[in-house]
Amino acid sequence: MQAHLAATDLACRRGDRLLFNGLSFACEAGEALLVTGPNGVGKSSLMRILAGLLRPFTGHTSQKGSIGLLDEKLALDEDLTLTRALAFWKTLDGAPQAEQSEDPLRLEDLMHIPVRYLSTGQRKRAAIARLLTGNPSIWLLDEPLNGLDDSTRQTVEQMIARHCSGGGIAVIASHQAITLPASQVIALTEYAA
Repeated sequence: MQAHLAATDLACRRGDRLLFNGLSFACEAGEALLVTGPNGVGKSSLMRILAGLLRPFTGHTSQKGSIGLLDEKLALDEDLTLTRALAFWKTLDGAPQAEQSEDPLRLEDLMHIPVRYLSTGQRKRAAIARLLTGNPSIWLLDEPLNGLDDSTRQTVEQMIARHCSGGGIAVIASHQAITLPASQVIALTEYAA
């Protein structure tokens, strides 16, 4: 199945405030979409709408393929070691438990540490590893580069490029400059209500 993600005439309201209105786009297999804008404009809310975790005020979304969301919530048990926390998701996602020889996120030395002791950058790397366990065809990445050093930023950009070249879709909300393959750009301020 070819991955597909689209939004039609989306509007998002938080309390009495309409954040954005009239947003439409379509992403096909192999494409990336960069969503930009200042804090509070609704980037994270848009990601939650696309993930199906938040209902739009108006409009609708459609998708073909599984969705994986990376946001500020780590979704790993803080009391477990990183090994056990990731193994939980591998089991839940039905992913193979075999060890991988590659460690592009440089997590090997952290696997015995409880998640609660990981630094901001380590937590972000762990969250990316968690996303990869489910092998979703559509990646929703909310500020994926926050807390990462330059080397890891480049690794994440390469992972996104590989994902898209393999037929996946990546939607990225970011304040930071990021190199993306075949990308569309949406400035959410253009849809501010």
